Amino acid sequence: MSRADLHRPDYLRPERRTSLATRIWSLQHRLAPYLFVLPFVLLFSIFICYPLVRSLALSTYKTVGPRHEIFAGLDNYRFILGDRLFWLAVVNTVTYTIAFLLVQIPLALGLAMLLNSKRVWCRGGFRFAFFSTHLVGNVFVAVLFAQLLSPRSGLVNLVISKVLRRQVEISWLGNPNLALPSVLIAALWLSVGFGMIYFLAALQAVDQELYEAAEVDGANALSKFWHITVPGIRPVLIFMILVGTIGAFQLFELPWVLFQQTPGPDNRGLTIVMYLFQMGFQVNDLGLASAVGWLLVLLILAVALMQLKFSGATKDI
Repeated sequence: MSRADLHRPDYLRPERRTSLATRIWSLQHRLAPYLFVLPFVLLFSIFICYPLVRSLALSTYKTVGPRHEIFAGLDNYRFILGDRLFWLAVVNTVTYTIAFLLVQIPLALGLAMLLNSKRVWCRGGFRFAFFSTHLVGNVFVAVLFAQLLSPRSGLVNLVISKVLRRQVEISWLGNPNLALPSVLIAALWLSVGFGMIYFLAALQAVDQELYEAAEVDGANALSKFWHITVPGIRPVLIFMILVGTIGAFQLFELPWVLFQQTPGPDNRGLTIVMYLFQMGFQVNDLGLASAVGWLLVLLILAVALMQLKFSGATKDI
């Protein structure tokens, strides 16, 4: 060591500088992964975890606006489970969900099989045309179908009048028996193209050699569909049923705008989320709305688990 090094402070000596740089590098190496995930953790905690915990706690309070809270325990849940309107909303939502899945899945799959055929001309244009309806959003579709289903000037009634050759004025949005079918028609127009794209991708992934082998064995079209197509697209089929169920249980904007910010004639357009909105922003009880939200979570979870169990998807996990 030179005489100059003897008079230097410890942190300026070469061996000290090397040791300090090594420690800093080691610290950066250990902390780097945490620094990279820190933005996600902060955003997830602020916008997901805290609202969930806050809403769960709020569901045990009776509120009058955001600043007046009275602890109520489980009274909110008791009130909701004893409210006739809540069970009407459940029946409407479940009925809509079942009808939606029974129509949307076959329609989307049928369109996908049709547009997967090489015999169809301009397949790319038809695929875009059917999928483009999904890009416009629920509010736009509700406004559009409010005009299409108008009793006198609506295009639907005009077409029916032309076919029957007499004046028809069906009150699609005013008849309680036609309220949910009207919502269903609008929802199918919006979502069939979305399902078609997923099924189309699944069909293109099925091994074509299986169809050739089945033809050699003399299998007909129905046998090939049931024994080759369905098993080949099974994961996507389960996914579409699950996503369709969750989306149907969360239905709100479409009927709310379609029926002009009302639950429809005789409350036949009332859904669970619409009931939540009414409790939170019309009755002004956010605690009651939070309880409705958590009941909806439990309901969706129970239905999703049953679907996964009966479809056999849990065996693949």
